[in-house]
Parts: sequence; C-alpha cells; structure tokens
Amino acid sequence: MTEVDAVTAIYPPLLVFATALLVLVIPRILGFALGAVSLATVTVIAYVAPEGGHMAMTFLGFDVQPYLVDEYTRFVAIGLGFLGTFAVVYAYSSEASRGMAAFALAYVASALGAVFAGDWLVLVFMWEIMAVTSTLLVWHFGGDAVRAGYRYALAHGIGGSLVLFGVIAHYAQAGTFLYGQGVGLEQTFITGGIATGIPALLAVLGIGVNVAFIGFHTWLPDTYPRPHLAASVFLAAFTTKTSAYVLLRAFPDGHIWLAYMGGLMAVYGAGFALLQHDMRALLSYHIQAQLGYMVAGIGIGSAIGIAGAMGHLFNNVLYKSLLFMAVGVVIYRTRENDLYKLGGLWREMPLTALAFFIGALSITAVPGFSGFISKGMVFDAATGYFGGTEHWPLFVLLFIGGIGTFLSFIKLGFYVFFHGESDREVRDAKTGQTTAMLSVGGACVVLGLPAVGWPIFTDLLPVIDGTQFTGPEGLETLNPYSMGHLQDAALLLGISAIAFPIIRKPLSKLDFRDPATYVNPVGYRLGRWSMLGVTELFAAVDRAAVGLVRTCYWAGNNPVRAVGAVVNRVPDSVLESDVFEARDGKSPSTLSLRATIGMTVLMVTVVLTSMLLLVL
Repeated sequence: MTEVDAVTAIYPPLLVFATALLVLVIPRILGFALGAVSLATVTVIAYVAPEGGHMAMTFLGFDVQPYLVDEYTRFVAIGLGFLGTFAVVYAYSSEASRGMAAFALAYVASALGAVFAGDWLVLVFMWEIMAVTSTLLVWHFGGDAVRAGYRYALAHGIGGSLVLFGVIAHYAQAGTFLYGQGVGLEQTFITGGIATGIPALLAVLGIGVNVAFIGFHTWLPDTYPRPHLAASVFLAAFTTKTSAYVLLRAFPDGHIWLAYMGGLMAVYGAGFALLQHDMRALLSYHIQAQLGYMVAGIGIGSAIGIAGAMGHLFNNVLYKSLLFMAVGVVIYRTRENDLYKLGGLWREMPLTALAFFIGALSITAVPGFSGFISKGMVFDAATGYFGGTEHWPLFVLLFIGGIGTFLSFIKLGFYVFFHGESDREVRDAKTGQTTAMLSVGGACVVLGLPAVGWPIFTDLLPVIDGTQFTGPEGLETLNPYSMGHLQDAALLLGISAIAFPIIRKPLSKLDFRDPATYVNPVGYRLGRWSMLGVTELFAAVDRAAVGLVRTCYWAGNNPVRAVGAVVNRVPDSVLESDVFEARDGKSPSTLSLRATIGMTVLMVTVVLTSMLLLVL
C-alpha cells in the first residue's frame, strides 16, 4: 500500500465518529485525549490528502462520492479540524461530561462529512445528521436548553427538508447527484452548483436557515447562549460555517441578491448585538453579522470575493470560537451571563482578557490580525478594486456592519474587563482552557502578521496561488496592507472610538427586542390553533360519520318508524300520515300517507309540464 493509499483509506468523518462512541466507554481523560488526537489527525489528513475523488461507489443505484478532496474541502477541513482539536481540550478543562463530548464529536464528524461530500445525496445525509447531533448537544445540558433545542430542531428540520426537496428536484433536472455533472451545470471557480429554477430556490431557502438569513436567524441567538459553555464553542464553529461552504457549493457563480442579503445581515447582526446584555447572545448575533461578509463575497462571485468569503469562514471558525471560549471562562468563574453585572476583571483574569482581546481585535479586522486580511478581500470585491463590478451600496452596508462590530466589542470588553473595580475574587482560566485559548489566539495573530504570516494564510486559500490570483483584468497581486486597507481600518476604529462614549449610557438602558423573535410565539400560537382546528374538524367529521352510520342502522331495522319520523317533519299542509301501531308493542308495520289536494295538483302540474318540455 502506498502512502497515498494509506491516507485516503482513512475517511475522516468515520474516524471522528468512532472516537465519539469510544468516549462513552473509556475513562474520561483518555476519551478526551483520543478525541483531540482524532481531530488533529483529521487536520493532517486534510492537509496531505491528494486531490480527487476517493471511495466512489454506487448506493441504491445512484453514483455517490463520499470523500472528495479539492482546495475548498482541504481549506475548510483544516480549519474545522484545528479548532475542533482545541475545543475538545477546552471542553475537558471546563468539566464537560463524556456524554457531551460524545455528542460534540458526533456533531463534528457529521459537519466534516458534509464538507468532504462530493455529491448532493451524501451532503443531505450528513446535513441531517448534523442537525440531529447538534440538537442532542444542546439538549444534553438540560434546563432552558431543552425548549431552545426543540425550537432549534424545528428550524433545522424545516431547513433540511427544503434542502432535501431541492436536491431531489436537482436530480430530476440534472440526472445525477454528483457535483458539477449533469445537464446545464457550469462552474467557474468551484465544482458544484445546484440546478437552476425550483432546485436553486429550495436550496437557498434551506441553506438560508443554517446560514441565518434575516428572518431565518432566530434559532441562533435563541439557542447558542443556553447549552454548556463548551458546547457553545463547538456550535459557534461548525453549523453556520459548514453551511456557508455549502452555499458556495450550491451557487459557485454567486447572485447579487445574495450579496446584498449578506450586507444586510452584517448590519442587522451587529446592530442587535449592540443591544444585548447576555454575553453569549451578543456573540451569537455576531455570528450572523460575520456570516454576512461570507454571503456577500459568495454573492459577488468574483475570484477575490470567493477567496475573501472562504478566508473569512476560516478566520471566523478561529476567532469566534476563541471569543466563546473567553466569555465561557468568565461565566465559568463568575456564574454571571449579564455583562452589565461584571467589570474590572482584567486584574483577576489577565490570560482570559488577553485571549478575549486577541479575538476581538481579529473579528474587528484590526491590522496585524487574521480578520483584517479576509475582511479586506470582501471589501475589495464590493468596491471592484481588482477590476470587478462596483457595488458601493453593498460596501456601505458592510462598512456599517464593521462599525457595529467595533462598537459591540468595545462595549463587551469595557463592561467585562475594565468598567469599575471588580468586587469578585475569581481565578483565571484553568490550564486546559488557557492552552486552548492561546493556541487558537496564536493562529489568529500569526495568520495576520504583515509580510510573514498572511502569505502563509493566502497560500492555503482557494483561488489564490500564494499572493496572486486571476482577476477580470489578468493576473493580480494581493496587498492586504495597502494604504487603502489601512485607511479603512483606521476610519472604522476612529468612528467607533468617538461613537462609543456618546452612545454608551443610552445603549445600556435600551432593551429593544429583535422583531424576528416574535416568530417563535406567533409560530407557537399559529401551530397550536391550527392543530386544534384540525383535530376539532376531524372530531366533528368523525361524530357526523358515526351518527350517520347509527341512523342508517336504526332506519334499516325500523323502516316504517324512520319514514314516519321524516314525514312528521313535513307540514300537514303538504303531507299527512297515519301510523298503525303493532298490537304486540313492537315497531309499527303499516304507514298510511296522503297528499293534500294542493300538493296533488302541484305534482300533476310538474309532471305534465316536464312531459310537455320533453315532447317539444
């Protein structure tokens, strides 16, 4: 067996899923260690596996490709595997149970299965397992997470069904489930593409649930603040980022309306993040905001747009999980979720504060951190910097979203770590938590370093070869630290630094509810009354049918009495009757009917008229 055969013989999702089962039956420390090793192995496999389709087979008569390696799957799998490794370390140190670890690893395995899928059939299968395992991960914590988990399951059940119907419609139109094959499917940058028309409509709606399109996003801030703090780290990295990758697979050439949806998501998510008191709710809204940049890049569809979207996906896996780790440590030590009830913790928890600010500086795209590189690419795509179409309204939306992001993390960092003096004596992060945070934070710093780090990052990026890529006007060279990018970053920081002192006090008094959260109670009441309407209608039909059968049975046994009952309802001016009762007390056997003179004349007239009409 060659080295290539040895690498491709290991199916990464199966490796992680097998580990999830072992975690349940072996000692806790050994199970978590095995989980971290399995995900580190996935990272290595993703990096060294040769490109191409592996494990091609026929399933139920359909050609399927469960294990596809290309520059896109490689890049996303490296990010998920790397983060997953340290998320397991963090979970162990945060007192997560073996059961939670098993659900988390099964969830990671299904996300990796969706990433490595080379056809729509395997993708749907893994997509549904991802929804189930992530729901179980939420439910495992109990308490408020149970109800939120039900709402989460309902949302993802609807989204998954729409994706399934879209894939079925795609097969009917293309004749195959394999990416990039079938009638009328052409891709520019990435093998994939969903068939146009009904398949594309169903797919974008279903994927839109997982990607948190505005109006479809309520499950995100509703669910992620409620489970175990280590579960939130896993959730922050896998569902939405895997779904953004699938959105690119489905729409490799983009659509401008997708781009503008992304711009609106950036503004909407950042705006409602500013209003949050709950720290994990604030971070959850920023998942939607950051997804907006990915969706915008995918929607633009240019080489720099796709590269920026994929780069931002990778970076978001790192810094968003890092932020959930840091906030999780604060909650773990203080047992407090409300940021306004904290303050001055940087003296008590300097390592946690350091990890938080690395994540905050990355997500706000400060130069020197990884987020600056990928967000700059999306800005370039929106402005047509490399010769593409200019979308200045979209750039304005993304820029406003950037200001909201800056303000949100100034607010979060200020109230948690700097505002006032801490009245708590709390310890800093545990060793495992610190190791996980600083390892992920170190990647955020290294991949954004000028001249040294960012070329390593862009060399891994799809579409870009080192620092160059092919744009509309030929070969282009990236320069993330150009004067224009630095000016954009300085402007974002300057506006935010001036605005925060002005809005800080009014902001702390606002408690404006996200309008989309009314979907839950309205949906509940609509569902409840719809259910009651259906069940009561069924009961009424059932009573009517049973009553009809009983009446017919009685009439069959008592024909004379039945006719008499009907006749008695007819006015005496129309019909008269005499019932002759049986002498033995049984049902009457004789019924005498007599029509009145007026009724007789009417009936004769009707009969003669009908005959006359027939003759004529």
